[in-house]
Amino acid sequence: MIILRNFLYIVSVFYVIYLVVYAVYSFTAVALGAYKMYVGDRMLRLRNRFLHDDMPISIIVPAYNESVTIVSSVKSLLSLDYQQFEIIVVDDGSKDDTAEQLIVEFGLKQINRPINRMLLCQKERTVYESTDHGAKITLICKENGGKGDALNMGINACRFPYFICMDADSKLQKDSLKEIVQPVFEDDSIVAVGGMVIISQCVRMKSGRATDYSLPRSIMVCLQAVEYVRSFMASRILMDEFNGNLIISGAFGLFKKSTVVAAGGYNPDNLGEDMELVMKLHGFCRNNNIKYRMRYQPRALCMTQAPTRFSDLRGQRRRWHLGLFQSMHTHRRFMFNRRFGLISFFSYLYYLAYELLAPFIEIFGVFTILLAMHFGLLHTGYMIMFFALYAVFGGVLSLAAFSQHIYTQRLRISAWDMLKALLLCILEFGFFRYVLVVVRSMAFMRYGKKRAVWGEIKRV
Repeated sequence: MIILRNFLYIVSVFYVIYLVVYAVYSFTAVALGAYKMYVGDRMLRLRNRFLHDDMPISIIVPAYNESVTIVSSVKSLLSLDYQQFEIIVVDDGSKDDTAEQLIVEFGLKQINRPINRMLLCQKERTVYESTDHGAKITLICKENGGKGDALNMGINACRFPYFICMDADSKLQKDSLKEIVQPVFEDDSIVAVGGMVIISQCVRMKSGRATDYSLPRSIMVCLQAVEYVRSFMASRILMDEFNGNLIISGAFGLFKKSTVVAAGGYNPDNLGEDMELVMKLHGFCRNNNIKYRMRYQPRALCMTQAPTRFSDLRGQRRRWHLGLFQSMHTHRRFMFNRRFGLISFFSYLYYLAYELLAPFIEIFGVFTILLAMHFGLLHTGYMIMFFALYAVFGGVLSLAAFSQHIYTQRLRISAWDMLKALLLCILEFGFFRYVLVVVRSMAFMRYGKKRAVWGEIKRV
């Protein structure tokens, strides 16, 4: 019994430190995010902006069985408030009529266009083009190779020095391209910029801008909406302060083509191709003593569909967690490496302790609680109160990030939806995240057989 007491005491000290560090980090991230967004909003109101001509951009949209959303996504891109850009859709061996939908809707014509293979990817089958819609639209139909492979094909085909990668179900606000290129004009060492991604089911658009925000009936979608806002409004703004972000969402990111090509492009075998590329760029620039910056631009808004079925959500989070593991394992040299500075001693360790290993740490914590209860070594009332206070604390932080997002994006939201948001923030932090803990902890089941399987999400 003495040995058990000592063991539980050591475990309890570890978890107190673990939770306190996370609480301090979360509070600092949300507070700094709110401050940075407030300052940025004041600068915008005072028109303290750089004036510039739009630089040409290639928009790459990888697609696999996306016939439900692909036409509307391309149409939304054509309505962007931007002078010069091209749209490259890469059909990665779809089994549905994704390509046919685009060909008919936009009058695409088959051409004989050679593609310069700067990056390895599967062979193209046919290439279609049209210049009748304001921006040049290119459709490349290729053999299936995965999302990273499709993105490499798009990079090979793009004409301009900067490219945007985005998902086939995503839509951009009318000024999103103007916003995401802004850091490039402020700093010529920029090699990548990430945008703000929110759940499209919550947003109402008018004249190409998000104007109203309302939480849908689906509780699962609402919980994801709260989770997205906290993630993008808090930790990414904090890590942006020291060039420490390790991920730019595949739903919306800007990259310098020459640097990406020199670094080797996307890894088709990695389920987290977006994170792996960012870590690869960090390593490439630092190892070659190249001055560089990666920025996060929360005003560049992208709307993406959240899974509406739990089976889709489970598959999505499984892929994300496996991709996180693959990326961190591939770039494990980042850890405790002075060459990488705070990326090594802060960003990498944060993702290791509070993302990759978090599900197993939390499950082990539940096991020790049950063990202590079984032997009568736990004050149950105190433990319940502790978890309740921690859930409220996390919920308040989530609500702060949510409110700041509503304010800075100038969205209209009803009092009823704000009340729902308060309750959902607490529910998300106190319950939903533990559901995801179980899902993520099971990600490695049948890893050898399914590590390269993307799966599909039902689109609406």
